[in-house]
Amino acid sequence: MTTNAEDPATVIRAYPNGPLLIRGDFELLDENGEPVDTDRRTVALCRCGRSALAPLCDGTHSLLSRRTG
Repeated sequence: MTTNAEDPATVIRAYPNGPLLIRGDFELLDENGEPVDTDRRTVALCRCGRSALAPLCDGTHSLLSRRTG
């Protein structure tokens, strides 16, 4: 992947039993199309559905896997 300073790449990586990690230049919108305030260039999105910070990950998935693992 080639990128330059004017067009930074956005990368989304799915972690097994964990969040979607988004890095780069992006805009995050809620279900109503309203911007979600993120002041970082890297965010983790919840996939387990139990985060108190939804849509952002709060690490709850790691507690769930310890209980069931």
